[in-house]
Amino acid sequence: MKNSFKFFISSICLIVLLFGCSDSEEETLNENTPAIAIPLEIYKKVYGVTSDITISGGFVYINTNGVPDHKSPYFQGTKWHDTLYEEYDAVNPNVFHTGTFNLNPNRVSELSISFKIPNSPAYSSVNSPTAMGPIGVSLNGVPFYNQYAGMNEPLTREVNSFDNYNGHPAPLSPGAENGSGGRYHYHMEPFWLTTNASKDALLGFLLDGFPVYGPEEGGKTVTSSALDAYHGHTLATKEFPSGIYHYHTTGDAPYINGSGYYGSPGTVSQ
Repeated sequence: MKNSFKFFISSICLIVLLFGCSDSEEETLNENTPAIAIPLEIYKKVYGVTSDITISGGFVYINTNGVPDHKSPYFQGTKWHDTLYEEYDAVNPNVFHTGTFNLNPNRVSELSISFKIPNSPAYSSVNSPTAMGPIGVSLNGVPFYNQYAGMNEPLTREVNSFDNYNGHPAPLSPGAENGSGGRYHYHMEPFWLTTNASKDALLGFLLDGFPVYGPEEGGKTVTSSALDAYHGHTLATKEFPSGIYHYHTTGDAPYINGSGYYGSPGTVSQ
C-alpha cells in the first residue's frame, strides 16, 4: 500500500513537471526571445542578388530579380529558353503533386524586387498576417509565398502546377494572358536549395527577419505539429549556435509559415 502511494505521488509530480516545462518553453518562444543582430556574413548566403546586400538603420536591404538559377518548364519561350528550359520530369515527379503536372500559362520574368527586412528580428505581440505575394526571400533570390493559392484557397489544385523544384510563376497582373510573364516563387520547400545544400540548411529569411530552414533538424524530419502556431521554434542552428527563433519548411501544411509573422515584418516592393 505504501509503495502504491509513493508511485501515485511520483506520477503526479511527473505530470506537473511536464506541464511546467511546456509552459516554460512556450514563454521562451514569445516575450523572452531576445533580439539578435544578424551579421552581414550570414545574409551574404543569399547569393541570388542584383546588388550588394547592405545593412542600414536597423534593416538589411536585399535586391533580387526573382529568376531561379535552376531549370524549369516555365522558361519556355523566354530569353533563357536555350539554357534553362526543361520539360517536367514525369519519371521523377514532384512529391507534393496530387495529380498530373499542369503547366500554367505564365512564364518566368525578370523582376526588380527589393526586400527591407529587420536586421535584429524580435518577437512581436501584434500578429501580422502574411499577405499574398512575397513573404520572404530564398537564398537564390526567389521569393517565398504563403500557404495559399489565389483568393486564400488551399494549394490542393495549384500544387499540380509546381515544377520539379517546387516553384511556379504567378501572373504579373490580374487578367494576364497565356504566355505572358510571371512572378516565379516557392510556396513550399525549394528542392533546388535542399538538394544542393542539405535538408537542414538555411534557405532564406522571411520579412520579419527570422531565418527559414529546411525540413530536417538533428537528423530528424520536422513536422508542423512540432512547431508553434507561426511554424517555427527556438533552437541552436549552424549559423546561430547560441540559438535563434526560426521557421522550417515542412511536408505538411502550412509548409513555411503558419498564422502570420513571429516578428514585425519589413517591406517588399516589386
